[in-house]
Amino acid sequence: MTLADLPAINAALNLISTVLLALGYFHIKNNRRATHKKFMVAAVISSALFLTSYLIYHYNVGSVPYPHHDWTRALYFIILIPHIIFAAVMVPFILAALWLALKERFDRHVRLVKCVWPVWMFV
Repeated sequence: MTLADLPAINAALNLISTVLLALGYFHIKNNRRATHKKFMVAAVISSALFLTSYLIYHYNVGSVPYPHHDWTRALYFIILIPHIIFAAVMVPFILAALWLALKERFDRHVRLVKCVWPVWMFV
């Protein structure tokens, strides 16, 4: 494996995280707490692996400029800028949601994830 492989790995880990988050949501809405927990812990692990891989890649490669100078450039930055801000801000909230759930403080967990989950899905 080389640095050139990491963007594809990052994309795969992001997709896996998204699927796990959606499945976790589905299971909690169907009152399957144990299955929900498994999917959400897996989503946190997948997201942590993504973040690690992403940071390794960009530490070694640096910033990668957007190659196109057409209408997609503005759209790219409209999506990228909030994505980066939310990604940086979300980490402690995701960890807090996980901690509250593991401590079985479900009332606080539910209140927090009503905001955290949709933003995590965006990120």
